[in-house]
Amino acid sequence: MNSLVLLLICVGVIVCGYIFYGGWLCKQWGVGDTDEETPAHAMEDGVDYVPAKAPVLMGHHFSSIAGAGPITGPINAAMFGWLPVTLWILVGGIFFGGVHDFGALFASVRNKGQSIGEIISANVSRRAKKLFIIFAYLTLILVVAAFASIVAGTFGGATLEETTDANATVAMVSILFIAVAIVFGFFVYRRNTNMVLSSIIGIAAIVVVMAVGMNFHPIYLTSNRWMIIVGIYIAIASVTPVWILLQPRDYLSSFLLYAMLIIAVVGVVGAHPALVSGDSWTAFAGFSVGDVDSKTYLFPVLFTTVACGAVSGFHSLVASGTTAKQLDKEKQAKPIAYGGMLLECVLAVLTLCAIGYAYQNGITSGATAIFGGGIAGMVASIPGLAGSYNIIYTLLVLTYSAFCLTSLDTATRLARFMFQEFWLEPGETPKDVKGGWRKVMVNPYFATIVSVVLGVVLGLNGYEKIWGLFGAANQLLAGIGLLAVATWLGNRGKNNRMFYIPMAFMLVVTICSLALTIKSEGALIAAGGADWGPYAQVIIAILLIVLAVVLVVECVRTLAKAAKRNKAAAA
Repeated sequence: MNSLVLLLICVGVIVCGYIFYGGWLCKQWGVGDTDEETPAHAMEDGVDYVPAKAPVLMGHHFSSIAGAGPITGPINAAMFGWLPVTLWILVGGIFFGGVHDFGALFASVRNKGQSIGEIISANVSRRAKKLFIIFAYLTLILVVAAFASIVAGTFGGATLEETTDANATVAMVSILFIAVAIVFGFFVYRRNTNMVLSSIIGIAAIVVVMAVGMNFHPIYLTSNRWMIIVGIYIAIASVTPVWILLQPRDYLSSFLLYAMLIIAVVGVVGAHPALVSGDSWTAFAGFSVGDVDSKTYLFPVLFTTVACGAVSGFHSLVASGTTAKQLDKEKQAKPIAYGGMLLECVLAVLTLCAIGYAYQNGITSGATAIFGGGIAGMVASIPGLAGSYNIIYTLLVLTYSAFCLTSLDTATRLARFMFQEFWLEPGETPKDVKGGWRKVMVNPYFATIVSVVLGVVLGLNGYEKIWGLFGAANQLLAGIGLLAVATWLGNRGKNNRMFYIPMAFMLVVTICSLALTIKSEGALIAAGGADWGPYAQVIIAILLIVLAVVLVVECVRTLAKAAKRNKAAAA
């Protein structure tokens, strides 16, 4: 298969999915059929609830949900061949992930911008809410630990001697980029500067920042010291008004991603490499790969590995946590949530094209090397662009780092929201709590400090030992998110049948994945000499299975009651 042909087919399918299936979802749910203000206007507080222009919010949402997922997922799943990965990206994105993200945003907007946890509380039970928030919060802490560690690792080496010029360059560009974002936010939101003019100046500033960072990078620190600095940064970013940093930084970051997409498309069009590379990469490698004693099975591994490019539970937390509080008009939910998910699918397909080129040129390991080397190599192979390799490769690495940082401070803010919501009664907001110990627990500064300390400490002390659970935990979050929105729609008498197959599939996938984890990690424990990692994974996996069963039972009961009410009302 030629990569250009694959890209054209996939883009055509994705565009049709957005127009026809996305439009059908709007009609079924009644998106935009009300004149009521969105929570961003009705509850505007200048900190979390702040209306954002559609391009700005799209930049925030896309930057937050994308991160490194659409790149690392397809690369890690490439062992099964490009065909199953492509099919999962298309089917998953249009019918699973798009429905999941769009539904979570729409449900949150219709519920005062509250999270999926509060929607579960109002439509299922208070106990179900508590269980969901505990699960979501712990998942977010793991995300904070992982991304803080990744960012700190790109900024510095394990020792000062191992810290390279490349590390210092990425750190310097990131610091300058944050400064540019703050200035951008001030002029756009406090001086009402023209958006088009501000965007042009902002893009020019990004170019200048990159040029300066590549030639002037005096800060050389170890990754552990950067870990502490990053922790302080995300603590501040989590409680500052979104217009100061989150909105402008993510909006400007999105231009890096758009540039990356354009460069990748140019590379595919110019080089159009074949996806099949001899015996090293085929269309379909089989339902299992590896040696007899260490086989990896397509089910469920493919569906927990390719997440952000198909369906990801983290997206529901972003959609209902930050995006819903900034949505200017309800009709913008489709392009931002459903469109944002499908744009991720395009990035995932482009990653497959990069893999094909990278494998042909002997680059077979390292996500950054495969993606960056593949895209840069394709562009450099075009006549007249042979000298562009190093510049493009550096740009892609910087973009990768920028999106890790974006996902990091969004995850920190979401963890703060979750911590606060856990202590609230149904329908209550932090402002409604007048005193006592609950007043401390819902305080945004206290919630932020607890979340950041937990994330940084875990990041410094071996989060990798339990990171293997993240794929299943994230997809379990997706299954529960689908279940929650389906329950809410059912209670409102709206069509929710489009959720049944996706949520059932994701729940089966994750429970099977968790069961395999229990089996494999249990074998390591039985063999003797295991550290705390396998024990933690087994315990957490068992708890997640119990959590899933409890939530499914409660939600199914609620759905059944809603179906009976709707049937009686129709009669």
